[in-house]
Amino acid sequence: MKNIIILICASFMILSCKNKPNSEAVEASSVEASMSKAPFVWEAANLYFLLTDRFNNGDTSNDVNFDRTKKTGKLRGFKGGDIKGITQKVKEGYFTDLGINAIWMTPIVEQIHGGTDEGTGVSYGFHGYWAKDWTRIDPNYGTKEDLHELVREAHSRGIRIVLDAVINHTGPVTEKDPVWPDSWVRTDKQCTYDNYENTVSCTLVANLPDIKTESNENVELPPQLVEKWKTEGRYEQEVTELDAFFDRTGYPRAPRFYIIKWLTDYITEFGVDGYRADTVKHTEEYVWEEFKTECDFAFTEFKKNNPENVLDDNDFYIVGEVYNYGVSTGQFYDFGDKKVNYFNPPSFHSLVNFEFKYNSKDMAYEELFKHYSKVLQGDLKGFGTLNYLSSHDDGSPFDAIRKKPFETANKLLLSPGTSQVYYGDEVARILKVEGAKGDANLRSFMNWDSIAKRPKTKEVLTHWQKLGKYRAHHPAVGAGVHQMITAEPYYFYRSYQKGDYKDLVVVGIDVHKGPKSIDVSKMFKDGDMIRDAYSNQIVSVEKGRVTIDSNFDLVLLEKFQVTSKLELE
Repeated sequence: MKNIIILICASFMILSCKNKPNSEAVEASSVEASMSKAPFVWEAANLYFLLTDRFNNGDTSNDVNFDRTKKTGKLRGFKGGDIKGITQKVKEGYFTDLGINAIWMTPIVEQIHGGTDEGTGVSYGFHGYWAKDWTRIDPNYGTKEDLHELVREAHSRGIRIVLDAVINHTGPVTEKDPVWPDSWVRTDKQCTYDNYENTVSCTLVANLPDIKTESNENVELPPQLVEKWKTEGRYEQEVTELDAFFDRTGYPRAPRFYIIKWLTDYITEFGVDGYRADTVKHTEEYVWEEFKTECDFAFTEFKKNNPENVLDDNDFYIVGEVYNYGVSTGQFYDFGDKKVNYFNPPSFHSLVNFEFKYNSKDMAYEELFKHYSKVLQGDLKGFGTLNYLSSHDDGSPFDAIRKKPFETANKLLLSPGTSQVYYGDEVARILKVEGAKGDANLRSFMNWDSIAKRPKTKEVLTHWQKLGKYRAHHPAVGAGVHQMITAEPYYFYRSYQKGDYKDLVVVGIDVHKGPKSIDVSKMFKDGDMIRDAYSNQIVSVEKGRVTIDSNFDLVLLEKFQVTSKLELE
């Protein structure tokens, strides 16, 4: 049998299906449509942030561990979400359909066993930020095998995995969780946040022991950790690995270096792609330089030892949480008495942008997009920013009651910068819960049932999916240079180039429904085949314009390539 590949001329395709929906054109012509393979660019990534315990329960057998059974405050206990639950949704294609190409999950290390009352009722460490043992995955979240499977399944679909790094503090002290030695932590001074010293060398809140990250003194392992490891039968192995680490690096056996070693082990063993660094401004800035050095080393070693699992040549990604940082201050954060640059010397690729929600409320689309393009092509050129409109510890989200889910998607997913989709943004998960106090309102369980039961939720999800996939296919959306085409109706284009790769998109927002004639003469040439990714129509450029006839007020244009492969005997 002889195979003959016939390439059908794109112009024939255009003449036969001009202005018709893409689905009809494909059925009529047996045409395969494809966009050129876009490189993954962290500056333009669509990152999904989830609380591991609150996303999806994939294994009910691990829901209770260490007798964490006290009655808790509203939404202050473990609810069953786990690593297997995330993997399940990866396999189902939920993230792919949403255009997600990176997943950031809250810390998965073993949490304190006891509960503590911070004034909102008993709380357990369901959120992952109350570490007891950095070297072990908390059984409520799963096992090492579960994490291996998640990374493997995610990578097979082009999705990166970002873990969460806590170096600043241990978990609270409880009857089951004794305080670490004085050589490791301070407990006597609580932060007042009025200058650099009173933000860094102090406890964030009461009963949250602060790691002495400034110390270069050699310290022994905490006795409770030694006892725990011996009981679990892994003391000798852990000590052997620590000896090898300190021999290789020459670092003193100071508290921060133990923790850096334990955190980078997740890179070496599992091949995770990045870390979100917690409470950055509460730790000396040089600590993050040291952390980056060891993350880069571990990532390089993983790639060298596992060449078959290497996705691309991107560096290890580290995004920092400097609480209240905004892109308008460029590379600096101001403590009042001191300004710190967290980008140079190199520590972070990006910082979480706490300013974006305010900009989104105060600015119209063009002002917002122009502002972010200017910053990212100026003060932050060569770096990035992580934009969000809702999160796990920001009590003033952009749209807590979810009255504006479509605008939320438009501003988040079409703005320059990396987008952070907080779990449930895409299905309008309400961020106000009756009986909940404080950040518990932000941390309800994912509202999976509403997708099937409420048509409006499905409509919202579909909108997020279309925009998310468009962003994932086009680095120009997040990393490109922004330029307005017309103010009314509002159209803009973004262009991106790196090496030989070029990307160009044209977007219209709040345009009229029905036929829309769009000037694309500066972006595309006559005869080019263009697809509207929102209405799924394919049209050709004629006299510098394309016409999209849709019942939508949003247009997402992309250049389209057409081939047809027919097998003949």
